[in-house]
Amino acid sequence: MTTSPQAAPGSAPASAQVPEHVGIILDGNRRWARAHGLATAGHGHRAGFGKIPEVLSWCEELGIRFVTVWMLSDDNVAHRSAAELQDLYTIDAEVVNKLASDGRWRLRAIGRTELLPGTLAELLHTAERATCGNGGMSVNLALAYGGRSDLLHAVRALADALRAGRITEVTEEHVSGQLSTAGQPDPDLIIRTSGELRTSGFLLWQAALAELYFCPRLWPDFTREDLTDAVRAYASRQRRLGA
Repeated sequence: MTTSPQAAPGSAPASAQVPEHVGIILDGNRRWARAHGLATAGHGHRAGFGKIPEVLSWCEELGIRFVTVWMLSDDNVAHRSAAELQDLYTIDAEVVNKLASDGRWRLRAIGRTELLPGTLAELLHTAERATCGNGGMSVNLALAYGGRSDLLHAVRALADALRAGRITEVTEEHVSGQLSTAGQPDPDLIIRTSGELRTSGFLLWQAALAELYFCPRLWPDFTREDLTDAVRAYASRQRRLGA
């Protein structure tokens, strides 16, 4: 779990060294707003979330096939102020509309959408349906998401299946099949911006063997070179995958 190295600029890694699935923790929007003397955190969230389509384009250019962006945690929903959450929900809706209307990627909502305003939850589900046939990269939009909640949902579903006799034992495959990312490969690389050195439970089960990369830059200032550095660092590591 190293911080980002000071790598010299260079070409991106060869396609064989590119992670298949990257998870990104979009951290630092509120600090960015404060650093720029802006009146509310909403200015930072708008700057940060407005960068998502651009960063997804960079990911696609590198050959990454799956990206999960953590936009809002279930803890955020429980503890942020009503005013900040209202700003976030408005901005989230704008981003989802933008991504869906672009028609480039398959969108999937992961998280406790029942915690979101009904209009935003319905927009997410509509975007899923509208983009399911797209041939591009798969993009998971983690809204009201928490790794513990994701795992708890899977445990409850499997307990119900055991009681009903649909299964006779619980395997890793059963657990993975009940998570919000079911059917997708586990993330190979997790990127967190803003210099915080923790994952906060992001993709708690799925990222157990992922490589971690911590970028000091606040999310709204994240650059193409930052992404390339993260992928280059991933390519330089010897993955043991628990061995």
